[in-house]
Amino acid sequence: MLQALLDPWKEPLNVRALVEVLLLGATGGALGCWIVFYRLAYSAESLAHALLPGLVIAALAGFPLIIGGAAGLVVAAVAVALAGRTPAIGHDTAVAVVVTGLLGLGALLALAPETPARLQELLFGDVLGVTDADLALAAALGAVVLGALVLLHPSLLLVGFDRSSAPALGRAPAVVDVALGVLVALAILVAVQGLGNLLVVAVLVAPAAAARRVTRRVPTMMAAAVAIAVASGIAGLYASFYLDTAGGASIAGALVLAYGAAHAVGGTVRRAAQRSGTFRRRS
Repeated sequence: MLQALLDPWKEPLNVRALVEVLLLGATGGALGCWIVFYRLAYSAESLAHALLPGLVIAALAGFPLIIGGAAGLVVAAVAVALAGRTPAIGHDTAVAVVVTGLLGLGALLALAPETPARLQELLFGDVLGVTDADLALAAALGAVVLGALVLLHPSLLLVGFDRSSAPALGRAPAVVDVALGVLVALAILVAVQGLGNLLVVAVLVAPAAAARRVTRRVPTMMAAAVAIAVASGIAGLYASFYLDTAGGASIAGALVLAYGAAHAVGGTVRRAAQRSGTFRRRS
């Protein structure tokens, strides 16, 4: 049993993947709680999908993917903002149109004859192919996101729980919303290398959604989300090693299973609490 647990970590690429998973778990788990709390899951998924053209262009031009991803995020954000200003369209419709258009453009570029081999990894990630430079960049961006979350924690709580009273207490909801959006964009750049354009949202939403099913306080929820993200990431790496499956897809599958388990446990605990409360009242 001990040998089976240690075998995957004898290879340097698996060790780098483990470090990437730890970084993604810490960043995605903590930030994901605010994404779920502020109901930004659809926006996060939209941004992740809309940056595909930037990733493809960067790959074709030989630029670092982080540059293409950042440029793609800026273009997507501007396009959504401009389209959303048209009253006849509406914000949700504007997001859908822009994301569909950019995702289609990225797919079209990816089918070009000069497209480099294995560009499909931009869609599904290559957590086993991260380099030391990728890890250093992910660590830097993750530190920025986590540091900002610590500084913004009181504002995020106040605006999240009582948006109407926040201005009277010196907090501007619009500023907090923008800051949170920027952090989501940075987190996507951290995770896109390992999980790809289509799976990145899994590490930002699934751990927090699972933690919300079994916790009641924000600090506890954040700690549980980080633990779930890290544990699911490690389980996905084990599955990839022993079942010879794609690393990013295995991690995403483990995250979904974790949410299913948390959903079942949370439902059981709530029913037990309700029955206990009913029994006490009758007594």
